[in-house]
Amino acid sequence: MATPALEIQNLHAWYGESHILHGINLSVQPGQVVTLLGRNGAGRTTTLRAILGLTGARKGSIKVHGEETIHLATHRIAQLGLGYCPEERGIFASLTAEENLRLPPPLKSKRGKVMSEADIYAMFPNLAERKNSPGTRLSGGEQQMLAVARILRTGADILLLDEISEGLAPVIVQALARMIRTLKSQGFTIVMVEQNFRFAAPLADHFIVIEHGEVVLSFPAAELQAHQARMDELLSV
Repeated sequence: MATPALEIQNLHAWYGESHILHGINLSVQPGQVVTLLGRNGAGRTTTLRAILGLTGARKGSIKVHGEETIHLATHRIAQLGLGYCPEERGIFASLTAEENLRLPPPLKSKRGKVMSEADIYAMFPNLAERKNSPGTRLSGGEQQMLAVARILRTGADILLLDEISEGLAPVIVQALARMIRTLKSQGFTIVMVEQNFRFAAPLADHFIVIEHGEVVLSFPAAELQAHQARMDELLSV
């Protein structure tokens, strides 16, 4: 079997004195789409942030393409091919869409492909039309597309996506689903936190349910029906 793109073993993470993650274990193969599910506050976003060293203290093991990263600084971890799209998107309001897109430098990782602006605009025609618009003038959907597109220009091959469908119109959510299918077909590895199960279900190869900072259920998409009752129980509000 190939070396996992991302492998986490016994990951603990803290925000200050608050112990949020309690021994997370997960493995993501190259080219997989893995969805992290769970109630609000379960530890899904913290898992993504901990992978990049954006929490407080961490302990355990986080390997990116087989390289241990638990003691590395965030910029060094990113250079191994990780791109993070936070829930708040992080668009710079004073810059145009095109300036936002050009902002991050390419990574040193040789695995990923630095996507050209032409390729990005072909994938996101809305951004081509709005490339001279300030960040504040973009719709929520356009901001979300820009946040993902900005990662693709860096050459990252592992994408960490946090709630990219949240609060968006159905037509935009459909466009994002097409984007994920396209990226998967091009060999990208994607780990996404999602509350919208209807969005995530047809896209994911593997599901992981987190509760109280621990993995309580992990199974391939082919077993979804067998685990549906347990999923409903874990994800109900």
